[in-house]
Amino acid sequence: MSEPAYLDTPQGRRIAYHQTSGRGPGVIFLGGFKSDMQGSKATHLEAWAKAQGHAFLRFDYSGHGQSSGAFTDGCIGDWAQDAQAVIENLTEGPQVIVGSSMGGWISLLMCKRIPQRIAGLITIAAAPDFTEDGYWSAFDDDQRAMLDRDGHVAVPSDYGDPYIITKRLIEDGRDHLVLRSPLPLPFPVRSLQGTADKAVLTETALRLLDHAQSNDMRLTLVKDADHQMSNPENLDLITATIYEVLRLSGK
Repeated sequence: MSEPAYLDTPQGRRIAYHQTSGRGPGVIFLGGFKSDMQGSKATHLEAWAKAQGHAFLRFDYSGHGQSSGAFTDGCIGDWAQDAQAVIENLTEGPQVIVGSSMGGWISLLMCKRIPQRIAGLITIAAAPDFTEDGYWSAFDDDQRAMLDRDGHVAVPSDYGDPYIITKRLIEDGRDHLVLRSPLPLPFPVRSLQGTADKAVLTETALRLLDHAQSNDMRLTLVKDADHQMSNPENLDLITATIYEVLRLSGK
């Protein structure tokens, strides 16, 4: 495994990344909550982009993978800053963004902040506003009291140790919600969602489809696919979708 390069952000965080040169628009992968750039989707897409001759970039948010910081110190606002710094400092021109789970939410924030740098968007089990509509709305009175008293609460995870959900994560999330205000997406958008996903329900994908303002947005429901969407058939669907968006962007 090759060593990553690092970008120091204006906020003082050190972001680890792997970048492949190639023609544009480049493809940038934004991973999910507590995931990292060594995952199967990120590495598969990198290999595909290399084979196609397209520029590609994968990175770890602060508190994730090989980047600086502790996961429990981070929040949506921090990770959005990380993504924006990566896009603005490491790439040129419009990019095709691929956002997985929380990365879908971060991607939508990029679409609002720097739409001129977005050539197209692919979301995979996108989880916009999950801190509010997922965690906070599901917390009972005891959990809400614990969050206020202790500053954090442990939530069971299907992927190993419980997730530590912090008060800062919840409160900061409210400053970055994307499904409560206009969401213009003036470029090709393709959303992929598994029907067997237990972390992000199909209703969330339909809500995003209904809420976004786009002349070219499509949602593909994949029967029996789970939240990971990382088996060979799913990975082929993702790369085919990226190819479609690249074609529509004229590249």
